[in-house]
This record gives sequence, structure tokens and C-alpha cells, in this order.
Amino acid sequence: MDERYIAAVDLGTSKIAVTVAQISSKGVQMLYYRESPSEGIRNSYVFNPQKAAEKVRAALADAEDELKIKIHQVVTGLPRYEVSQVNARAEFERSDSESSITREEIDFLKNNAIDTYPLPDPEKQIMYGVVAQSFTTEEYLNARESDIEGMVSDTLEGNFKVFVGRKRHSDNVDRVMNQVGVAVAKKYFLPEITAAAILSDEERENGVALIEIGAGATSVTIYHNDIMRYYSSIPFGGKSITNDIKLECGTSEGLAENIKLGYGACMPEKILTLRDKIIQINNHESGSCKQLSVKYLSEVITCRVREIIDACLYKIQESGFGGNLRNGIVLTGGSAVIPNLSTYVKELSGYNIRIGYPRQKFSFVGCPEINDTSAVASVGMIMAAKENKYLNCLSEPPKFEDEEEEAVVAEEPVDDGFIPSEEQVYEETPVENIQENAEPAEEKEKKESGIWARLKEKDEERRLREAAREEARKKKEEEKAKKRPKIVWKNPFDAFTKKVGSAVGKIIDDGYDGMEE
Repeated sequence: MDERYIAAVDLGTSKIAVTVAQISSKGVQMLYYRESPSEGIRNSYVFNPQKAAEKVRAALADAEDELKIKIHQVVTGLPRYEVSQVNARAEFERSDSESSITREEIDFLKNNAIDTYPLPDPEKQIMYGVVAQSFTTEEYLNARESDIEGMVSDTLEGNFKVFVGRKRHSDNVDRVMNQVGVAVAKKYFLPEITAAAILSDEERENGVALIEIGAGATSVTIYHNDIMRYYSSIPFGGKSITNDIKLECGTSEGLAENIKLGYGACMPEKILTLRDKIIQINNHESGSCKQLSVKYLSEVITCRVREIIDACLYKIQESGFGGNLRNGIVLTGGSAVIPNLSTYVKELSGYNIRIGYPRQKFSFVGCPEINDTSAVASVGMIMAAKENKYLNCLSEPPKFEDEEEEAVVAEEPVDDGFIPSEEQVYEETPVENIQENAEPAEEKEKKESGIWARLKEKDEERRLREAAREEARKKKEEEKAKKRPKIVWKNPFDAFTKKVGSAVGKIIDDGYDGMEE
């Protein structure tokens, strides 16, 4: 059975999450998921690669030690904050205007949009993602992708949402992994893949807002008609709640986080018996102690949650899709499980609310935390990466303690084109055997010279064959590129203005024709 393994690293403001999954014909099996504290990351982006690399290196080492593996590449996510979205429109002239629009032409326009979009400042900006919103022909405006296939038109236009972020933030992710010594196989735009891991088909079709409350950033992603219509983020989240508790109690950040997880809740009027309880915080170093009522703690948390949710509701209204959310709001992220949070958001917004956990499209062994709301980004990256059939992040499969060691059977050597060094040849030969069967220096030199000459000759032939194949591949790509239609980016309002302007001009002309001088 063909098996491969994918490793994902979620770079969060408060945690580094490492996930390892096995991909096989039976499906996806999560083998490992662990969270550890992070450093050098703020508002979901890396601002200090050196500090972040130390934490990532330790987190990956723990995974390698437990699974007995060596991770040589990983998938990770792009920052969720400081991402802007712009409307864009691209078109190309079809070579056969009398034939029906094919799926290949639609995919060509979508797949090449990210490579050809002209960024305003390419030195400081990078494109995180492109999402097709609709398609346009000479006769139809804003047609859905499912409707455009099979139409006849001279041109094909695509209307896109382009998501642009800071290049430095993306480069810092590469710097972290370079210092750790692993390659970045893929960097994902997290809002898309997180939504795919949580939302159902019905929710994406009918309209839903996904609010992910992370530690350093809270994001809003809106779907309608099965298309991602809007994305925005704000630079505060669960860590702001922790900081409020830290300041009110005068404790460390770690203790404040534990207090939030153990006793934190929204809406003090809803916690009933707990509201009268008192938390005593002892300081063993100074011998002092402080008391904090659960009711007051809930009031502090509620105030900060109100600020976060109000900002998200403003983003929803700004998107223009506030009236199209038939399936309401889905809350996810590490802070989404605060008691009474969903009830409080429903009172503030009037939308139906549910907590978003990863959809069960996988199995897991020994890592139940993969089902938590804080793991949705990691699950999304694994599920997106599994579609790449050639991606394998491990140099060797994991070894489990309950597996029996297989007997090693000597086989005849196979000529695979690999030439070992002289040191490798001697290292693989038993020392005792070399001493007992020692040959005269002249005979040994003649034999080795003949072997190495043949091996080097085979290596040169293999190198020439690979060079010829690479040259043929490049020529084939150049020929394809010449045949591809040229994509032209235009103002997204040009088509609408042109059609409306023509209609207004016709009305005016008709009106003047019917008037007396």
C-alpha cells in the first residue's frame, strides 16, 4: 500500500502546533499533534525569526523523537493579519470563438491569475491568494462558474478577489524554517483552508460568516453561493483577554492564561453559582496572596469579548453580505470555547451561532487534541496538502513501539545510477574482512581503477540523459506558453460602465428622436 506522510507547522501568536499525518488509500490518519508556547510571533506574523526558530526547532524535535522519524519539509500558513483585498478583472481572447467555453479555459484563467496580477508594490507586497467571484462574456455579467462552462463567446473574463499581504511577513516564515533546517513545501492562505476544514457545503452555499478568534488576531471570512466573498482581520484576540486578567490580578501571563481556562466565562449573570466564588492567588516567592471574584473575572472577560465581537460585526456589515448569512456565524479558534461566548454573540448579533470544530474527515491515534477548535488551521493544512500526491514530508516512515523488527535479507546489488564515495564503500565493508583478504597494493589499485572508471562512465551517461530530458521539457513548456492566450488585467468596473453607458446613450438617442424641434 502506497503511504506518505505530511507534517504541518502552525505558527501562532501563543502556540506552535506540529501535526504529522499518514496519507494512504484508506484515508487520512493523524499520528501526532502537540502544542507548545511560541516566541517571536505577534498578531499571527513572525517579527523575530530567531526566537521563533528556537521554539519551532524544539517542537519538531519532540515530534521526531516520539515518532522516530526525520522531518525534512513541512507545510505552514501565511499570516492572517495585515491582509488587504482588492477587486480585479482579467480577460483573454479565445482562439475559437464559435466553440463552447471549456473547463480547461476556465481553469487556465483561474490558475494563471495569481502569476500575472500586477502588484502595486512588488518589492514589499506578495499575493497570498486569488478567489474567482464570477465570469463575464459579451452577453452575460457575473455568471457563476457552473453556468459559464458551455457558453459561446469571443472573450472570457474573470472577476477576482485578490488578497495581498506584506512580503516581509512571508519571507520571515522562510527564514524561520531555514534556521531550523527544514524546507517549506507549501505556504497556505489560511482562511480558505480553515473554512474547508470546518464549514459544510450547505453553510458555504447559503451564506455564513466564519469568525476565528486566535490569540493575536481575529479574522472574519464570509462565504455565499459557495464562494469566498470577503476576508478581513483585526489585531487582537484571546491573548488580549489574557493580558486583561494579568493586569487586573498582577500575575504572570502563564497564570493568567490558566485562570482564563479554568474559571473564565462571559455574561456574569449567566454563571449562577460560580459568580459568588472567590479565587485566591498565592505568591510563593513573596508570601502574599490576592483574591479575585469569579463574577469580576467574568465582567473583565465580557468587556474584552464585546470589543472583539463588535469589531467583527462591523466587518460583516462592511462586506455588504450581512443580510445574506442564512446560516449565521460559526465561531472557532482557541478562545471560541469560552463558556457563554456563543450565547453572548447571539445576543449581540441576532445571528444563529455554532462552535466550529474540525469536520471528521480523518481518523486519529493518540492525539485527541486534534479535535479542538485550536487545531482547525492544522487540520486544514493537512487536508489541503493531501491533494498533492507527490508531497511526502518525511525521509522515512515512522516506527512505532509495537511494531516487530523485520529480518534483513541480503539481496543482490541493484544498479540505480547512484555512485557511492570511496569512504562509503569502505564503511559498508566489515573491517575484519578487509584485513583477512588484503590484496597487494598494485592489484588492488588496478581493480579499483576499473570499477570506478565504469561507475563514472555510467554516471556521465545518466547525467547527459537527464540534461537532455530537461532541455526537452523546457522546449515543450516554451511551445505551450506561445500557444496560451494572453491574460489582460483591467479595471473591474470597465465592463459594467461600458454596458450601462451604452444603455443610457441609447435611451437618450431614442428620446431626442421623438422630440419636436
